[in-house]
This record gives sequence, structure tokens and C-alpha cells, in this order.
Amino acid sequence: MMTYSFPGFIDVHVHFRDPGMTDAEDTASGAAAAAAGGFAAVVTMPNTNPAGDSADWIRRQRDGDYPVEIIPSACITKERQGREVSDMQALAAAGCAFFTDDGSFVADDKVMLEAMRTAARLGMCICEHAMDPKVQAGGVIRDCDLARRLGLPVIRPETETVAIERDLSLCRDTGCALHIQHISTARGVELVRNARREGLPVTAEATPHHLAFSCEELVFDDANFKMAPPLGDNDDRAELRKAVKDGVLMFATDHAPHPAATKDKGFLKSANGIIGLEAAIPMTWKIMVEEEGMDVEAWAKAWWEMPRRIVRNLPPVLAPTVVKVGEPYKMNVDKWKSRSRNCPYNGLTFTAAI
Repeated sequence: MMTYSFPGFIDVHVHFRDPGMTDAEDTASGAAAAAAGGFAAVVTMPNTNPAGDSADWIRRQRDGDYPVEIIPSACITKERQGREVSDMQALAAAGCAFFTDDGSFVADDKVMLEAMRTAARLGMCICEHAMDPKVQAGGVIRDCDLARRLGLPVIRPETETVAIERDLSLCRDTGCALHIQHISTARGVELVRNARREGLPVTAEATPHHLAFSCEELVFDDANFKMAPPLGDNDDRAELRKAVKDGVLMFATDHAPHPAATKDKGFLKSANGIIGLEAAIPMTWKIMVEEEGMDVEAWAKAWWEMPRRIVRNLPPVLAPTVVKVGEPYKMNVDKWKSRSRNCPYNGLTFTAAI
């Protein structure tokens, strides 16, 4: 058994569904899941009901005694509707981590330009859900054998890359720090690489599921493999892994709880997203350290040092994350702290544990 102690790991992308859908997750259960998964801090997304577009919402998210630090992100636009920029100055003053309309792409160029100018003035990061709905056009899965066999509408890679290209142009114009959430395509990775070489203040994240799975491996109409953005093909997965290993991408889970009734209708009608807080550290260890040969310290920095580049209002010191690596074991999601079970990880074998 090897034991490693690292500065506290931070997940910059979680959904606790509180308020609005607490049958799937609330703040207490989400925080318990995060602590069980080895995280010291998490950034919650504002796609709640009501949406996180007010200073009061930010303060309520931060109010409470939980086993992890919770730093809420705040909406880019009022009510996450994409039509009018939120009161970003008040949200920043209330203690938000960054700005995002996660779950929705800010499609109006003028609105996003105003938001990025304001965020730059405040010294805050804009985090973008880079999926242009006009390009997506109702797609639910990337083109693959399963999609063709079931006749499912597909999501072209351009759904992501067109959105990233637009945002990089605005980043270039405004100097605003830009973070691309849950990147999923090889071309998207290339765009981020090129932007960083150009000197733009751009970061991006890869989720464990996009690193682990490929749409080319899908066999059944199982919505536990349905997420937004969708799983890419083998080439996309390979480029994501390479970018993590090269230090271009940080990790984030996009922990997205859903009740079972919303995930049992197949790809066409089920909700997007899977939970992952309690598997993320073992999964990324298996994928990146064991399979890809990533340096252990570099792997850890993708969980703690890189997130600190985009998250404001974090405590300077967090509780350490301790990872134990030993005999193989099988993941048992029935023992998880999360209220939901929507994930494809049950029964997978790992050696790293918390």
C-alpha cells in the first residue's frame, strides 16, 4: 500500500441541484459525496431553480457547516436566459467562484462580449458550456454504430468547436480569462492548445467519463452514457488524455445527479449527465497514471493547482487529500453518499482509494 498526501483537491464543476431538484441531490448529500470522494472544495453550478443570479443566492449557497468548502459559481446572464448580463459586480462581491451559464451556451455575441468585458474588469473568469444549440440541432449522441443502429440524431463535433472559436475571438478582444468546461473533441483541444501558445488566458477541463469512454464502444441504449457534451470517438479520447498529460487540461467531474426515472428512457428521452464525485480520483488515477504513465505530481496538480487559476474566493489552505494505492477493488455505487445513482461506474476495478 502506497499513501500519498496532496494539497486539497478541488472539483470546479459540480451540480448539487439545491434549490429546485433536491430529490436528486441537495447541498448536504452533495457535500458528503465530495468529502467521500476525497475533495476538499467544490464549485457548484448555478443552474438551479431559481437560478444563481443574485447575491442572496450566492450567500445561501455558502451558508452552512459542510465537510468540504463550497464556492458557488454565478450566472453570466439573468436567469440563465442568455438575453441580459447578470449583476456580475454584486455576484463577485458576494463571493462567487466565477461566472457560467453551465447547461446553456450564451449564444448572443453582444451579450457574451459585454459579460467578458465586465468579468475582465473584475478580474474574474468566464466559464463556458461550449455547445452551440443551433449546430446541435436536437442531437443526443455523437455519430457511432449505436447512433446509426437506433436512428438517433447525432451531435456533430462542430457543436463544440464553433462555440469555442467564438469565445476565443471574444477572449482575444477583451483579455478576459476564459475556461472551457467539459471539453470533448480533438479539435476543441487543438483550439485551446493554440490559444495558450498565443498567450491567451485560456484554460479547459476534461471529465473522467470523457477520458474513460468512447462512443465507439457503446453497445446498448443506456442513458448512463448520455451527457452533454457527448462522449467523443477514440481519437477524441486519445487527444484529451494527451492534453491532460501535457498539462493543458485540468480535471473536473461535472457531477450531475438525476432521479432514476429521468435516466431510464434511453438516449433520445433521458436527461443528460452522470454523477462522479465518488469515483473521480480513482478513475483519473487509473486512466492517467496507470494507463498513460502520467507523473503522479502532475496528475495531482490537475486536481488542485490548476483549479486555483480560475476559482476566486477559495481559502488559501484546504484540508489535504490523501490517496491510498494498493490491491484492486470493485466500485460499489450502492455505498455512495450521493442521493443519485446515474453513472456507468459500478463494478469497475480500481487500485486508488480515498
